[in-house]
Amino acid sequence: MIDLYYWPTPNGFKISIMLEECGLPYKLVPVNIGAGDQFTPEFLALNPNHRMPVIVDQDAPGGPLSVFESGAILVYLAEKAGRFLPAEARQRFDALQWLFWQMAGLGPMAGQAGHFRIYQEGKHAYATERYTTEYGRLLAVMERRLRDRDYLAGQYSIADMACYPWVSAHEKLGQSLDELPGVAAWIERLKARPAVQRGMEAGAELRSDKPLTEEQRKMLYGQTAQTTLKKD
Repeated sequence: MIDLYYWPTPNGFKISIMLEECGLPYKLVPVNIGAGDQFTPEFLALNPNHRMPVIVDQDAPGGPLSVFESGAILVYLAEKAGRFLPAEARQRFDALQWLFWQMAGLGPMAGQAGHFRIYQEGKHAYATERYTTEYGRLLAVMERRLRDRDYLAGQYSIADMACYPWVSAHEKLGQSLDELPGVAAWIERLKARPAVQRGMEAGAELRSDKPLTEEQRKMLYGQTAQTTLKKD
């Protein structure tokens, strides 16, 4: 059994999709980031960076094994299941480079675009334009990549699963797909997969449309070196 420490966000969806695709048994352990669950000593012991998702593989050789960072988790699960990450070197690194592209570029830029478009709406024009534009540029990189293939690494892989939650949210992030038909078709291919559907619905009961309170904003976005060290 795998314990998935989770909240229904794009980074959480990556892992629930992968677990559903692999058919690995798992249990959701909610980490309510709006309530500060990620700052508890118990969670700190699993992830010193205070971020979900985290998995704990209760059946790992040698005893329970915890893994944090969504990219590392995807690689771990792919190796455990023997699926969605090719063994042949060229194909393997084709998938890994697009996974790391998501981790280093698409995810952070989409996250910043969402922050300034949704949580700081109307407050920071330059930042909103900067991150929205960069998100659009990255989707254009995907478009170029998908011109002659159905999936980012040729065959369906953890790279696609990592990107999907951030790309499927394009409307909220201010990006039309009118000029990106390859990306639009890629979204439809993934959306049609039953495991993707189940992964995106994981923890649906945990979702809330309530706006963040000022206290929650400060907790989520006001962490400093000093406040982090105080949690030791």
